[in-house]
Amino acid sequence: MEKQPLAPLDDETLDTLFQGRLAIIQGKSGYRFSLDAVLLAHFLELRGGEKIADLGTGSGVIPLILALLNPTVRVVGVEVQEEMVGRALRSVVLNRLEGRVEIVQGDVCAIEEIFSPGSFDATVCNPPYRRTKSGRTNPDPERRIARHEIKGGLRDFIRAGSYLLRHGERLALVYPAARTVDLLETMRQERMEPKRLRFVHSYEGAPAILLLAEGVKGARGEIRIAPPLVIYDKDRSYTPEVTAMLISSPPSIAR
Repeated sequence: MEKQPLAPLDDETLDTLFQGRLAIIQGKSGYRFSLDAVLLAHFLELRGGEKIADLGTGSGVIPLILALLNPTVRVVGVEVQEEMVGRALRSVVLNRLEGRVEIVQGDVCAIEEIFSPGSFDATVCNPPYRRTKSGRTNPDPERRIARHEIKGGLRDFIRAGSYLLRHGERLALVYPAARTVDLLETMRQERMEPKRLRFVHSYEGAPAILLLAEGVKGARGEIRIAPPLVIYDKDRSYTPEVTAMLISSPPSIAR
């Protein structure tokens, strides 16, 4: 890593979150993180000193957010694409989070080759939203892999998350609201009992566009539906709740 430039290259950008407290190196034309990552990082309820895995970490934005806002946790991001791994590693160094954020190149579909079972306290993932042959396939390989189930589908990510957890620990993820049935069915099949859901709406009264979901490994049935999360006010500005997330109010920490 010492030989890698920390400044963005000609085909990269340096983007910031939390009023400049966090910097992320991204490709100009490849996959770029969206608000989904910020919402998911704040949805995950943490306990002090936990070790968390982010599956399909991309630019490493979720591990960076979690480590920045929760100084007692350690986070490992797993990403299959070599170039994105390189950028994520540089972002870790750029933000001086080497001691608490690790980026590992690896395939979620072969998680057993990377980690031992039950080696994490929580897992989180933002899996590809679209089936392989659904919708237009992006010509950019980074975006294509991030959006379509090419290097791993929903079941692969949930199965990997379940493998990494001990009984009673949790997985949090974000997924399209239109695929809620697929998500909940797959979670149950992989022993991740859905326990907490929150639907995300662009505007108050509009149909849900995303679902934030938490499952607990081996738990009994009974689910809590949280109040809806609305992204925009009528004037198209962010709602106070989303604004607070972007300013850097930390995720809720369970005691």
